[in-house]
Amino acid sequence: MVDKTGVAGAADTDAAAGADADAKSGGKAGAKTGGKTGAKSDAKAGAATPRERYRAQVRAEIKEHAWKQIAEAGASALSLNAIAKQMGVSGPALYRYFAGRDELITELIRDAYRSLADAVHAAAVTGADPAGLAHVLRDWALADPHRYFLIYGTPVPGYHAPDEITGISSEIMADLLTACAALEPDAPATPFAAHLAGHRDWAGDHPAPPAALHRALTFWTRLHGVLSLELAGHFTGMAFDPALLYEAEIDDLRAPRG
Repeated sequence: MVDKTGVAGAADTDAAAGADADAKSGGKAGAKTGGKTGAKSDAKAGAATPRERYRAQVRAEIKEHAWKQIAEAGASALSLNAIAKQMGVSGPALYRYFAGRDELITELIRDAYRSLADAVHAAAVTGADPAGLAHVLRDWALADPHRYFLIYGTPVPGYHAPDEITGISSEIMADLLTACAALEPDAPATPFAAHLAGHRDWAGDHPAPPAALHRALTFWTRLHGVLSLELAGHFTGMAFDPALLYEAEIDDLRAPRG
């Protein structure tokens, strides 16, 4: 973590050129440039300058504080001004790293989806079936419930995720579709599967047959239902093991149709 005294001085210096404009426009003028520059700098690997590495450190610390806020009060209460106060920096200085709340939320959501997509894909390329992918999902969710709820919980009021986020989430579904298509390639089509044959835009250009589309959607909805209830504490006091319920759902979902 970046030293807070150092952050205060260096961040204010980094924002000095645009601080007056930021203050007059609520932090937006300098933020538009600073946020985009920071994103590009974060993407560079191996050739980062000391200034770029410092920016990456500060952005990482901002995200750490954001996750703590989300854990304490939920994503809808996320406040850049509160984070700036905790870090000992001025509001305009912080807006040099993230243009506003929505950009910060997008970064957190991107990180979460990327983490899950990479975990699922790592299992998929080793030949994991839908049950194996389901276990990856549960392990990932239990490791950080707040991260899970940020992407699969109640939408943040007033926030709209950019298309790139949808693209990352589609990677997860693509791996599940591939696994479901291999599970039972000649499965008979259900009435809903027949419906999906003409309503498959959500699957992109994946060649999965209608029966696999149905199975993948059923896996996705039922397992997320169990996970959401478990992580929200709704099984507390019911005296059964949620892990066994999840396993029973997996067994039922991968049973042959017909």
